[in-house]
Amino acid sequence: MDSIMVTGNGPLRGEIPIAGAKNACLALMPATLLSEEPLTLTNAPRLSDIKTMSTLLASLGAEVSSLQDGQVLALSSHDLTSSRADYEIVRKMRASNLVLGPLLARFGHAEVSLPGGCAIGARPMDLHQDGLEALGAEIELRDGYLHAKAPRGLKGAMIALRFPSVGATENILMAATLARGTTVIDNAAREPEIVDLARCLRAMGAQIEGEGTSRIEVQGVDRLHGATHPVVTDRIELGTYMLAPAIAGGEVECLGGRRDLVASFIDKLEEAGVSVEETPRGLKVSRTNGRLSAVDVTTAPYPGFPTDLQAQMMAMLATADGVSELHETIFENRFMHAPELVRMGADIEVHGGTARVTGVERLKGAPVMATDLRASVSLILAGLAAEGETVVSRVYHLDRGYEHVVRKLSGVGAKIERVRAQ
Repeated sequence: MDSIMVTGNGPLRGEIPIAGAKNACLALMPATLLSEEPLTLTNAPRLSDIKTMSTLLASLGAEVSSLQDGQVLALSSHDLTSSRADYEIVRKMRASNLVLGPLLARFGHAEVSLPGGCAIGARPMDLHQDGLEALGAEIELRDGYLHAKAPRGLKGAMIALRFPSVGATENILMAATLARGTTVIDNAAREPEIVDLARCLRAMGAQIEGEGTSRIEVQGVDRLHGATHPVVTDRIELGTYMLAPAIAGGEVECLGGRRDLVASFIDKLEEAGVSVEETPRGLKVSRTNGRLSAVDVTTAPYPGFPTDLQAQMMAMLATADGVSELHETIFENRFMHAPELVRMGADIEVHGGTARVTGVERLKGAPVMATDLRASVSLILAGLAAEGETVVSRVYHLDRGYEHVVRKLSGVGAKIERVRAQ
């Protein structure tokens, strides 16, 4: 199994290009199932999760071509051969469940295995199921699969989500585009990935209003057509690389970054003493005046602090001056990186959904193990400022969400290398 070796090497300087959003692209790709005409996605990230979704779509009979070194995806669902999303593919990635709504809307039936992904907590499908049933679907859980059918087709409905689930909002939104009549999703997720999906669907001929707010209205249409759509910048990759100079010191410009994508995260960075400046090309992040200050963080659905940046933020706060508290409200098992940071000398106590971090002067390099996608990169970030050598094992998680992490960090002066398994 590959590992990544990081040696603390002083301040970072330079620029890092930010890729297209993984979570946006994974929702955009199943949109091809809604139309017989081609869908082309530009600014696509080159990640293993994208390959997994490509494999899943291909198993349904869709054509998926990767062009321009993987940054353009050409998709076509003109001749699908199956509506069954098999367990062997779906178990690798929870976003696989996003084929359910489109298949149901276009064909009136689907069989989708319950999803997998990182082991950071429960990923219930009940909100997806409730929303699609409100549109007229009949769904039964049998043998680990959701067996869904809509014998009379889908019909618009008023749907109030108990929680602003991103995945449920995406599945319902896609299904509603081909439902008869008007669908209203109340307490909808507001993430930029939802906005990006709505814009793509609109380019395909959907009638959607209200994306980016908690109330989305969809007027169903008879059919959707083809389109070309650029994937939005990855706000989680953006936040991750913004933390690199915050942790190691120096100044890094994140190309393609936008403040509105990570506003609540930037507020916490600035509260801690990190400088963030908007530039014509992105966001410039710098830390030059000694230790940062402790801050408290509570994760929340967008526009709150992203749960996907909590682990990386903990790595920064491990050496901040004072005591910080991180409250995780989204996933119950998302502090698995804390014991690994403790191996590096961090002072962290976890009690239920709260981690109490008392900043230390300096972390020390150590062998550590990644437990999930965001935990893996948090340990790499910690290693940037640690004394000595940090070796992060089980980095296959990393390939699911970050493209060329070694190249990007070494490009700004980090001493980092990937050690291939023998």
